[in-house]
Amino acid sequence: MNGLGIAFLLSLGTVVSNSFARFAYALMLPAMRNDLGWNWSQAGWLNTANAFGYLAGALLARALVDRVGNRALFIAGMPATALALLATGLVDDLLALSALRAIAGVAGAMVFVCGGALAGNVFPDDPRRATLAITVFFGGSGAGLVLCGAGIPLLLERGGDAAWPQAWLAMGAASLAMTVAAIAAARAIAEPAALASAGAPVWRPRDFAPALLAYTCFGLGYIGYMTFVIAWMREHGASTTDVILVWSLLGIATLVAPWLWKRPFAEWRGGPVIALVMTVLAAGAGLPLLASSLPAMLASAALFGAGMFSTPSAVSTLIRKQLPKPAWGGAMAVFTILFAIGQIVGPTVTGWLADLYGSLRPGLALSVAVLLAGAVMALWQKDVASESRG
Repeated sequence: MNGLGIAFLLSLGTVVSNSFARFAYALMLPAMRNDLGWNWSQAGWLNTANAFGYLAGALLARALVDRVGNRALFIAGMPATALALLATGLVDDLLALSALRAIAGVAGAMVFVCGGALAGNVFPDDPRRATLAITVFFGGSGAGLVLCGAGIPLLLERGGDAAWPQAWLAMGAASLAMTVAAIAAARAIAEPAALASAGAPVWRPRDFAPALLAYTCFGLGYIGYMTFVIAWMREHGASTTDVILVWSLLGIATLVAPWLWKRPFAEWRGGPVIALVMTVLAAGAGLPLLASSLPAMLASAALFGAGMFSTPSAVSTLIRKQLPKPAWGGAMAVFTILFAIGQIVGPTVTGWLADLYGSLRPGLALSVAVLLAGAVMALWQKDVASESRG
């Protein structure tokens, strides 16, 4: 199997951990809210529970990666995420659903953090192709978004709001099959022989403070859009066809994004590329506030998809360029911890604002503002590697 083939199969991990375990909920939120009688805060809470689990998983990865390696944590996280998805279709109690969403978050974080580090080792002696492998890994979950966008709205239209458990069961079954392929890819990637030594840290978080703050803003800002955008469309009269088109275009944009950003990721240093990606993301998140027509929502999906997975890809590329290999997993875990903290706040605040003002608009506007603030912060990120060489 060639390197890009390995990167593609490894990217099935982001299909399971991101497209299915995190983002597909947006497509089911209106149906689950109607069927189970939730308010907006309860609906947002279910993604907050997933984010709490994601934070716990990132902390766990940070604690264990230097001892057991990225491959072992990735291999453990894949089946755990798949089984949590499957079980979500078997319960309807908010507490049980919250627990399963949290478990999916724990396992999904290990897949995401450690998979990104593994992707950086697909081409260990070719920096340019290594960058491409990283972007393929993070962008690959676009295929999962397309699958969800094509399947879930049609299933719910045919079966009604009460058909949401069938969607979780279908994603769980598909995830188990993807687990087999992703684990095979992970086993084909060599990890660095030497892990970080216990007494001498090989990176200083303070050197990456602007990027860390920007990534926190990314977690806080993007999740409001990804949780409630379909509910926003439904509130403004969108049809099932409209939802399919918008969500599928979102997925297609994430698939195209690795090639769109290939040159900036390979040639730029420091934080400007992160700032540019987050600006594109903010533009996509802001368009629905200006117009809710189908053309506006399609443009929003295209821009948001171009930036969504490209932001963690840009951060992963920054880490790979600035730090030695043994530090990659640990550094990505720290970035993901701060991202997860932001992600915890986003859905609940957006839902709370919707209940308070009777509209999703204030929460979505806050998401745009936070994303723009993160873009400004990223501009202050210096080229640490160049400074150390000088």
